[in-house]
Amino acid sequence: MTRNRIKILSIVALVFPLLALVVFTNKPVKAVSSVVDDPATVYKAKCAMCHTPKAEKFYDPSRPEEEQVQAILKGKKGEKPPYMPAFEAKGITEDDAKALVAYMKTLKPQ
Repeated sequence: MTRNRIKILSIVALVFPLLALVVFTNKPVKAVSSVVDDPATVYKAKCAMCHTPKAEKFYDPSRPEEEQVQAILKGKKGEKPPYMPAFEAKGITEDDAKALVAYMKTLKPQ
């Protein structure tokens, strides 16, 4: 046998069992969980540093919910820094943003 055939046979001998293991393993696939499992935790980690723990700065709960959701997802430039960063690219979905808005409204009622 030539060297190339030996290399090919050894690669096939190693790859085939791994491929069979992947194909025939019947483990259920876990659904991707939402980034915002707990809005309070996300708020404390990502929002409270600018908005304060009680949402006292840079937050107006009387604004329409959709406007607040879009500010979370797309970000918002104010008159001066700090600007609201966009969180959609960081994995926050529209439902996650709605949960954050609802949580913030509990911190600073209208």
